[in-house]
Amino acid sequence: MAVKTILKSKGVILFIVLAGFLIGNTIVAEFVGGKIFSLEKLFGFPSLNLTILGVDGLGLNLTAGAILWPVVFIMTDLINEYYGTKAVKFLSYLAISIVIYAFIMIYGAIGLPPNEWWQFQSGLTENTALSIVDMNLSFNKIMGQGLWIIIGSMVAFLVGQILDVAVFHKIKSMTGEKHMWLRATGSTLISQIVDSYIVLLIAFWIGSDWDLTRVLAIGTVNYIYKGSMAILLTPVLYGGHYFIEEYLGHDNAAVMKTQAQEA
Repeated sequence: MAVKTILKSKGVILFIVLAGFLIGNTIVAEFVGGKIFSLEKLFGFPSLNLTILGVDGLGLNLTAGAILWPVVFIMTDLINEYYGTKAVKFLSYLAISIVIYAFIMIYGAIGLPPNEWWQFQSGLTENTALSIVDMNLSFNKIMGQGLWIIIGSMVAFLVGQILDVAVFHKIKSMTGEKHMWLRATGSTLISQIVDSYIVLLIAFWIGSDWDLTRVLAIGTVNYIYKGSMAILLTPVLYGGHYFIEEYLGHDNAAVMKTQAQEA
């Protein structure tokens, strides 16, 4: 099929754009996920010091990747709505394959022998507090996430996506075109229960021998954040549907949604 023919189809262009954002955000979320930040400090609030399952002093400390996952949720629901279950599953498998490929390439880069000037001098500045005395060590620490974290995040993403599309279409089959917020937010809330705990169980309970109670408590904090974001972003989802309907045309959009439901 010629490129000109492809670019004449609004449905194809929309799919490429949504797929690009879904896969792009998935990749970025994986690579920035090694940074932990305080949501309370971000908004200038004191730490909540929550006590969950007997674990004290828990605050809303999240991975930086958590900022991007809500975008993935929205892209998943939009693709689900207009292209169906098979499209979301295909893109989920593709995203995982690309992330795995990227990690293999990065681990290969970590294994390359460093240039001595780059390693020991390029990071030095007049302000010693800002100097990096070993650039190679810093590169390896930032880029080389633990194997169990990678496995956990990939398994959690795949299981969460498959559960999300199944619940989404189950709710839609029961409600029809009504209650878009219910199928979109409901599927996210259910799928993220699994996602929030699987990644921690694999990465830290199996991979790092953390206490199970602490893992479950931290997973609960993560789910509180993801669930809250799913609810708060409901207007954004409606906005996305509005622009897509205007772009595709209401008749074309209706046909695509019907075909997505049947796929």
